[in-house]
Amino acid sequence: MLGEEDIREWPNRAAGLRIAAGGIDWHVQRAGRGPCILLLHGTGASTHSWRGLLPILAERFDVIAPDLPGHAFTSPPPGGDHSMPAFAKAVAALLDRLGAEPVLGVGHSAGAAVLARMALDGAVHPKGLVAINGALLPFGPYAGSLFSGLARMIAMAPLLPSIVARFVDAGTVRRLLADTGSKVDAEGLRLYARLFSEPSHVAATLRMMAMWDLEALKRDLPGLDAPFLLLAGTGDRTIPPDVSARVRDMIPHGRLEALPGLGHLAHEEDPESTAAAVIAFATTLGLSGDAR
Repeated sequence: MLGEEDIREWPNRAAGLRIAAGGIDWHVQRAGRGPCILLLHGTGASTHSWRGLLPILAERFDVIAPDLPGHAFTSPPPGGDHSMPAFAKAVAALLDRLGAEPVLGVGHSAGAAVLARMALDGAVHPKGLVAINGALLPFGPYAGSLFSGLARMIAMAPLLPSIVARFVDAGTVRRLLADTGSKVDAEGLRLYARLFSEPSHVAATLRMMAMWDLEALKRDLPGLDAPFLLLAGTGDRTIPPDVSARVRDMIPHGRLEALPGLGHLAHEEDPESTAAAVIAFATTLGLSGDAR
């Protein structure tokens, strides 16, 4: 199981803290000073995915990055609700407990969907949002039946996450990450392999996929009035760049920026370019902190 020995070896561990909020025992990383930025990782990831980006942003901003419920070192949500609205409420409770009011939200993949949901529901009032290869639209005509089938499998076979974790090895993780179109460094491969050897993390990943409802988000996106920067890796094989282009055309203040040659995990492959795009966007919003 993931424990204190793991957390002591986690990237940016000096920024880590444990805090209880909304019935969840959270692992959060917080670093820097200045305007507050909230970072939300995607399905199956953790704070480790911000290992290169967080220190750069912390030179200018107060950066908050939690492990989402059930992921890595954060406990599962009460009642096992891994839906998008539940995650949005849970993160809002965490922010309230921290006394934080983010002026900018940055989300990767499903994390971008949680941020959008929070803004639409009035749980946060950011001056801007950034999606890195955001999973903001339904995945296709067969996704609903696939995910509902996954939910049934989990309900019928509660040992499924343990079975998956037992058979996932470094080679499997390497192939899975390569299929996203990204080239992840050795540390990233090691950390993902560690995460997917933990049944509770696998369970949270599967349940989040099974309970995710992007149809409702798609209906509501046109009501999103915050400026929204959509960063799209041109090599992303998980969320094709045209998805970000479609979202840009749906929302009032959408802006699309390509990340040439990068895949789904663009912020891990090239944190410097990703940070530069985020900082430039923050500057247009009047949010640039002073570099230290």
